[in-house]
Amino acid sequence: MKFIDEAIIHVIAGDGGNGCISFRREKYIPKGGPNGGDGGNGGSIWIISDKNLNTLVEFRFKKNFIAKNGEHGKGKNCSGKSASDIYVKVPLGTRVINYETNEIIIDLTINQQKILIAKGGWHGIGNSRFKSSTNRTPLKRTMGTKGESRILILELRLLADVGTLGLPNAGKSTFVSKVSNAHTKIAEYPFTTIKPILGRVKVENKNRFTIADIPGLIKNASDGIGLGIKFLKHLERCKILLHIVDLSPIDNSNPVENIKIILNELKKYSLKLYNKPRWLVLNKTDLLNKKNLKIIEKKINKYFIKEEKIFYISCFNKKNIDFLCVEIFNFLKKI
Repeated sequence: MKFIDEAIIHVIAGDGGNGCISFRREKYIPKGGPNGGDGGNGGSIWIISDKNLNTLVEFRFKKNFIAKNGEHGKGKNCSGKSASDIYVKVPLGTRVINYETNEIIIDLTINQQKILIAKGGWHGIGNSRFKSSTNRTPLKRTMGTKGESRILILELRLLADVGTLGLPNAGKSTFVSKVSNAHTKIAEYPFTTIKPILGRVKVENKNRFTIADIPGLIKNASDGIGLGIKFLKHLERCKILLHIVDLSPIDNSNPVENIKIILNELKKYSLKLYNKPRWLVLNKTDLLNKKNLKIIEKKINKYFIKEEKIFYISCFNKKNIDFLCVEIFNFLKKI
């Protein structure tokens, strides 16, 4: 299924039915009283979150959601039937935005959370309601009101405790697949991950947290180059970021410079994201001897501030991976 994280939809609630003007006319009762019924209410439109959905792809094909109008009132005091409401299901983590004002209406972060997004019109009143001792033949009724109409932007932002970032082929997908139940494409060429993927991590067989794998960033990503910048918004809800770095890049680039590239792009994209808790995870330690590892370790310790945690791991032989997961869980537990 194609991953779509933005959509524009038009919701139109139903109009209320009009009230009826009618009088009782039967054999032997030529001048019966008023018996015009009320109209029915128009259908409303609700948006509801569903944890079983993970993309907005449905809204590529269906953009208009139109509720039915309430039926008009009838004679013999028969009220018109109210129209049914429409429930629009969206993935958990969807943000609903007013297209015209760009105002955030709601963040749907709880499963089955719902909001009335377009209220149906109110029913009109029939003439039987206006009968009184001084007005035996009222010719008055009210019309049903119009239903609300809105254009909305739907933005999906994944709900994950932990988010990964790094250059393509840094080992993000391999790490996520090793620690969670996520099934990601892994290959020795850039951009094998082309959409965000969520995984569930189990720690010591009882504790759990979610992790998001997003496409890799490249230099000048903040200017629109590559795929990663498009998906960085999915890290905004994460409580901690794991910056995964390849210590033995295929292109023989400098790992320290690669770290600077990612941090620079992150800072240009969003200071809020840049200032999130972030741990440095250095991958593929199995490909370096102790001497080269110490040289890189010295350079990185010199460049990085002491407050940031640094972990040396190997996805190939799972070195330090369990330890890292426990540390992540303990951090999440504290906050």
